[in-house]
Amino acid sequence: MNISELGEFELIDLLRVMVDNSMDINPSSQPELILGIGDDAAAWQGDPSMQLATSDTLVQDIHFILEFISWEELGWKAMAVNLSDIAAMGGLPRYALVSLSLPTSTEIDSVTDLYRGMIELSGRFDTIIAGGNISTAPQVIINITVLGNTEKEKHILTRSGARIGDKIAVTGHLGASAAGLKILKEKIRLNSESEKILKQAFLRPNPRIQEGQILVEKGVRSAIDISDGLIADLGHICKASKVGARINTSRIPVHPEVTSNFGEDTLALALSGGEDYELLFTAPIEIINNVKHTVSCPVTIIGDITDDFPGEVVVMDDKGYRLSLKSSGWKHF
Repeated sequence: MNISELGEFELIDLLRVMVDNSMDINPSSQPELILGIGDDAAAWQGDPSMQLATSDTLVQDIHFILEFISWEELGWKAMAVNLSDIAAMGGLPRYALVSLSLPTSTEIDSVTDLYRGMIELSGRFDTIIAGGNISTAPQVIINITVLGNTEKEKHILTRSGARIGDKIAVTGHLGASAAGLKILKEKIRLNSESEKILKQAFLRPNPRIQEGQILVEKGVRSAIDISDGLIADLGHICKASKVGARINTSRIPVHPEVTSNFGEDTLALALSGGEDYELLFTAPIEIINNVKHTVSCPVTIIGDITDDFPGEVVVMDDKGYRLSLKSSGWKHF
């Protein structure tokens, strides 16, 4: 059965039951929620902490291709993109509003799979889908707004907090997501385990919520999540902070599976591939060392914040030569 046969309000009721069932499994996850799906607006009891909000849109054939991604994976990724923005601010996600635009021929099972992916990931961080909207459209459009907050009396991470003399660091490894997309689009064949790891990096990214909390606790002030690409996103920090950045390619923590399988494309995938959703941050070295000893993932120092070329990122190779890159990362226009 497709959604036109079921009907708008029946579909909303079906999705509401899915969300309600997920809350029944962990009823204490959001005790402040007063009204969720079903009314004209969601309602919850606020608190004195700083509030955060982010919104992102995924459009079929621009941000995703249904040939390459299952509906459940699409739901996971759509939610991850937004949760990662909250992580980059050092916040805690609380509520999500999901707006779907769907062709009338969309199968009901596809929509429930989509929600299943969103519920699975959001549930890991005690985030409740509290409402949204459904409409018809010639292609699939997913818009999610996530509302969050800081812990009481904690500051937030911003793009404008970098200072000259800070070191530049990144969590985890880079390039795996872009490599996974390359495998899917170009039908590249690797050994089964390598393909699985790289495809999953692209299809099911993991937002660094806990790591963002630790950055705040240890005194980091400036951060961004790597969505557009390392160079592009570091450039956003540089522009907002009115500083320059110098990084060394020999320090970039490229994912081992990318290094092993992509030869001369390796560096480009790590520097400008994007969608790794790791946290890129700047701080004095003492603070970064404290972060390293606390988080469960690798943290790598890749360069320095400088007063040279404000707003720009200078990329050096291991011999000290400046590199010229073909692309810094994703741009919508």
